[in-house]
Amino acid sequence: MDNATLQPNAVAAPTLAHAVVLTAEQFPDHVAVRTVDDAISWTWAELERRAVRLAGGLADLGLERGECYGMLLSCRPEFHLCDIAGALLGATPFSIYQTAAPEQIAYVVGDANARIVITEQAYLGNVLAARAELPQLEHIIVVDGDAPEGTMPLAGVSGDFDVEASLAVIEPSDILTLIYTSGTTGPPKGVELTHANIMAALRSVQEIITLAPGARVISWLPNAHIAERICGLYLPIVYAAQVTTCSDPRQITSVLQQVHPNWFFAVPRIWEKLKAGLEAMVQGMPEEQREQAEAALAAAIQRVRLQQAEEAVPPELDAACAAADEQMFAGIRSMIGLDQTVTINVGAAPTPISVLEFFHAIGLPLAELWGMSETCGSGTVNRPQWIKLGTVGQASPGTELRLAEDGELLMRGPTVFPGYRNAPEKTAEALDADGWLHTGDVAEIDADGFVTLVDRKKELIINAAGKNMSPSNIEGQLKSASPLIGSAVCIGDARSYNTALIVLDSDFAPVWASQHGLDGASPAELAGDPVLYAEIEQAVERANAALSRVEQIKKFRILGTEWLPGGDELTPTMKLKRKPIGEKYAAQIEAMYA
Repeated sequence: MDNATLQPNAVAAPTLAHAVVLTAEQFPDHVAVRTVDDAISWTWAELERRAVRLAGGLADLGLERGECYGMLLSCRPEFHLCDIAGALLGATPFSIYQTAAPEQIAYVVGDANARIVITEQAYLGNVLAARAELPQLEHIIVVDGDAPEGTMPLAGVSGDFDVEASLAVIEPSDILTLIYTSGTTGPPKGVELTHANIMAALRSVQEIITLAPGARVISWLPNAHIAERICGLYLPIVYAAQVTTCSDPRQITSVLQQVHPNWFFAVPRIWEKLKAGLEAMVQGMPEEQREQAEAALAAAIQRVRLQQAEEAVPPELDAACAAADEQMFAGIRSMIGLDQTVTINVGAAPTPISVLEFFHAIGLPLAELWGMSETCGSGTVNRPQWIKLGTVGQASPGTELRLAEDGELLMRGPTVFPGYRNAPEKTAEALDADGWLHTGDVAEIDADGFVTLVDRKKELIINAAGKNMSPSNIEGQLKSASPLIGSAVCIGDARSYNTALIVLDSDFAPVWASQHGLDGASPAELAGDPVLYAEIEQAVERANAALSRVEQIKKFRILGTEWLPGGDELTPTMKLKRKPIGEKYAAQIEAMYA
């Protein structure tokens, strides 16, 4: 039997450490991890060999089974090497967000009681600054360039290591990793995930999609996020997938075009930006060609809506969409590098329905899923063969779901974490005596088991009249109303009416500016342009038409700035930091209520 048709033995492994060894034995010559230019390209056999030597070196530094060590690394092959070495040793590697300031690094490293941190030149300065607050931090290992005094190079951390002896003592209940929540409020919590948790999440994948050995994936999201850890590291280990690393997420569109992945996951903002980029491309076409493209998209979206409503699609519409797919959409899929996908997913935040409809229309059935760090990123998923737009799908295999009396989504299953590190009171708040995780998400479940998320329980707006509203729903309507709107924040808690802060889309706004004789205009200049303001005003009116009267936006402000991941307004995973936003833009907000 050809290797490409073999079923990976690692799926049945008791721990991720066992899975590494099994995959290296079964697929030694398959490429495990590579850079886009193949400057680094390691097979599974070579990656395991390197990881074993590194495990020996870490053991010589005193790292023992069950101990934590930190990694502050971009998406690069060395991350996979350093993480796998820890798994083989039975230690607990955890990742730190690349945007973390020294005090944030000090907090998570101290909470984990880590004596070792592995980093790269780009983040070494912040790690060294954090060291002043970390008396227990003994070793800083640098993976690239020169290691300054007080640090050591990765190449110098090597030693003999008995893998078989280590595997004999590593248990499924051992903590494999910590995921420190990016958190929109308060300090991050350290989510402890066991080997058993992660392996259960990985086994459920084979019941949803088929990934053959050698399937291509891209590692490009922050390694500290559970989605990247699953998609870019753990899943490739178990299914012998090939990982291409993308160290700069701003280059993801270029990497997509080169790799043509078989599975691709991104947060909503990436899909929104990709949609805006394609719409900008259409806007830049000659008039006749643009009108044809717009008509084809409108027809395809109409078909998607009929299919979702389980209504008959007129034969002439079906034929027109098939022709458009052959003449235009197939080329778009190939151009952006998503023509060979088994499935594509979006999660981590609400996705506007217009974004989902757009990608379904061009032949890319984008499927929402939902999960948390506390559930290994697993929870619900839209299967490729049955997708309900606007829902996050049905329960993942092996998962139980139910709603509490107040509508909060509760989850139970083998992927649910055992607790938060050093925080028994927070663990008790999250996990009840029967093992149900209280997710903090308000949801609805339909007769087919599809889950629709309403909003985070703590983020629901209650206006001055006592009306409960979902800000993310309102914000989704705003973003769907115009490609000019990149981010929107609904304000209205304890207020008599709702207002919004709006940030322009950094991809589409320059296209609009060029079309209106404003080439090179800054975000601040565009925010003050009366013609653009009128367009946003019309978009707000369109959004309001889809909202109840009490939900509608009465006033808005366009901010002449750009919001970046890990900045004041967005977490590294692009979730809104509502409280900091409220504080930073208090003057603009109060002016709308004056």
